[in-house]
Amino acid sequence: MSDEEDLEDFEPDLDDLEREDDEKEIEEWEDYRKEGEEESEEWVSTPLTEDMMKEGLSLLCKTGNGLAHAYVKLEVKDRDLTDIYLLHSYIHLRYVDISENHLTDLSPLNYLTHLLWLKADGNQLRSARLNELPYLQIASFAYNQITDTEGISHPRLASLDLKGNRIPMVTGLDPQKLISLHTLELRGNQLSSTLGINLPKLKNLFLETKDAGQD
Repeated sequence: MSDEEDLEDFEPDLDDLEREDDEKEIEEWEDYRKEGEEESEEWVSTPLTEDMMKEGLSLLCKTGNGLAHAYVKLEVKDRDLTDIYLLHSYIHLRYVDISENHLTDLSPLNYLTHLLWLKADGNQLRSARLNELPYLQIASFAYNQITDTEGISHPRLASLDLKGNRIPMVTGLDPQKLISLHTLELRGNQLSSTLGINLPKLKNLFLETKDAGQD
């Protein structure tokens, strides 16, 4: 079976993006983030290494015409990473967890065109912008410092988690590109209205505004 057939058959498991998060958790993450900002000047540059990759890789699968194999899952959470440049050469990755690091740049992920599932929570990201990833279905960028929703245009994206960021207004979520998005999490931001949320398949919207203060 080819990569494309495997990816087409993937069914999102929303259990990976747990829904039990509440106001207490958001407050705890906000405190953690403030502490991290105070300590940011002390962070040592920590790039992703081959040794870390060997430790974090799993799930051996067939690739291409089925004659070759590659590991398609990577977990390198909570490793104090500041640089994931090495990922650009691991083009067969489908599941990536880079949460709880110190990342500010996700551009190496643009090379992972088979990516299905991404978790980048608890970093120092100011944007969730990526090139269009044709198979990406679940993405979580919770508890970063993201200030806008531009650059998110993955056609198979079904679930997007942006809670606990600094987004004042929703912009750039193109309904003609996000044709599969059914779950959008925006709690814990700085929204004052729901303008900009006009998605054809949206079924689950989690948010609170400055005025209403309610989901």
